[in-house]
Amino acid sequence: MGNVVMNASVSVDGLIADENDDPGPIFEWLVSGDVPLDDGGVLKVSQASYDYVRPYWDQIGVTIAGRHVFDLTEGWDGTPPSGVDHVVIVTHRPAPEGWAPEAPFHFVDGVEAAVAKARELAGDRIVEVAAGDVGGQMLAAGLVDEVRMDVAPVVLGSGKRYFGSVDVQHLLEGPEVVVQGNRVLHLRYRVRR
Repeated sequence: MGNVVMNASVSVDGLIADENDDPGPIFEWLVSGDVPLDDGGVLKVSQASYDYVRPYWDQIGVTIAGRHVFDLTEGWDGTPPSGVDHVVIVTHRPAPEGWAPEAPFHFVDGVEAAVAKARELAGDRIVEVAAGDVGGQMLAAGLVDEVRMDVAPVVLGSGKRYFGSVDVQHLLEGPEVVVQGNRVLHLRYRVRR
């Protein structure tokens, strides 16, 4: 069974976006290099970032996100992001009206149900959890094995927190990995049990 990994790009003050859900310069590192990271060549990163991120992306079987992220991205137009096979959406609402039932998106109520469904779909591949409120809830519930942060050299000042509204202390190991890319510091921590 694959690990459950919470992951996102983040400012040095721990934010993933401003109050209006705009990440601003947090994602600059994804276009500041010369090595294509995605098939379309839109994302270009440093070689160090590519060597760290691409193998990780290739191991992801399922992404878990909240309904807010789903709505912001307009459901990624029915195509899972970063080439993953399935997306599990944590929501108390049903799929949007007219949503294509054949799209590999699964709508569940609660973080425990999300992890169970994601593990079933992912098999031995990684279950990735989007940082923010859902990721923070999963960390608080003891469902996260690893935390990955792509720390961008920007201070947003206020906005959406990487760990959401989690208000319980959690200890992490490490860091297990530290990789410096162009305009980013990649960090990986195991969650201490």
